[in-house]
Amino acid sequence: MSDPLNARLKTLIVETLKLDDVNPADIPDDEPLFGSPRFGLDSIDALELVVKLEKEFGIKISSSEESKQALASVGALAGFIRARQEVARK
Repeated sequence: MSDPLNARLKTLIVETLKLDDVNPADIPDDEPLFGSPRFGLDSIDALELVVKLEKEFGIKISSSEESKQALASVGALAGFIRARQEVARK
């Protein structure tokens, strides 16, 4: 069964970065988002994505190292968002 957060993140990535030739459902949860020939994402894409994620999920990605870890894959991003939202609820 697909994780709803992962599915939302995949759609958000495709829409935000205008990846017209990528179907969100075809993105594996553990595939690297950066450094992958499939996506060809760069630092500007990362910045656009971080801004969108911060608005959409009410989280803060405060450093390039944190960004690199959070944006490693869809699965890593989902874990990062869940952890940040959990901390915010406490």
